Amino acid sequence: MILFPAIDLKDGACVRLKLGDMAAATIFNDNPAAQAKSFEQQGFRYLHIVDLNGAFAGRPVNASAVDAILAAVEMPCQLGGGIRDLATIEMWLGKGVRRVILGTVAVRDPELVRQACRLYPGRVVVGIDAKAGMVATEGWAETSELTVIDLARRFEDAGVAAIIYTDIDRDGILAGLNLPSTMALANATSIPVIASGGLASMADIDALAAPECRVLEGAISGRALYDGRIDPAVALAKLARAHA
Repeated sequence: MILFPAIDLKDGACVRLKLGDMAAATIFNDNPAAQAKSFEQQGFRYLHIVDLNGAFAGRPVNASAVDAILAAVEMPCQLGGGIRDLATIEMWLGKGVRRVILGTVAVRDPELVRQACRLYPGRVVVGIDAKAGMVATEGWAETSELTVIDLARRFEDAGVAAIIYTDIDRDGILAGLNLPSTMALANATSIPVIASGGLASMADIDALAAPECRVLEGAISGRALYDGRIDPAVALAKLARAHA
């Protein structure tokens, strides 16, 4: 199981939001590349990056910060936020991003997801962000009429590398992972699922270490890492032992 440290970019800085509210951003580091390097030195092996401004703008906004991160670390990175056409997908993959995350466009233009999967096998992830079980889009500003499982099943045969499932109602407030909903999704699709939103403490790490969570590809941690609520070495070792 992969524990992904998260770098969320707003106006060039590394921040965390509460419940997806851009006005409720806490700046944790104004040097995202240094933060990424720190995560790598702590033993993490895969980085999760989101261009928050890009998610709202529908196009890359924090490209220079992402470029700096890619230059600073050797570990693979997955990137989401404002990636809504094939040219942007090609641009990021060409720059060295290992996997692109397609969110809003997965709802708006599912054929683009399928096309990208055909062109770049293993390098396309679908981000499914949900409020009360319903898919949210446009940087979480809009809620669709699709359920999480319905959207996931649309891509069952597309070749999607993974699904990142974020419970917006828990994101950034240290409320704990919504494992029941995450596991329901993981058991409803053959696509690997990554848990996101609310990971709060070592208790969540203990829960992820349970045998039933073997079905998950991993989990994303943001605020709990920045606040020191999770000990990286202990968490990584625990998950490695549990899912060896």
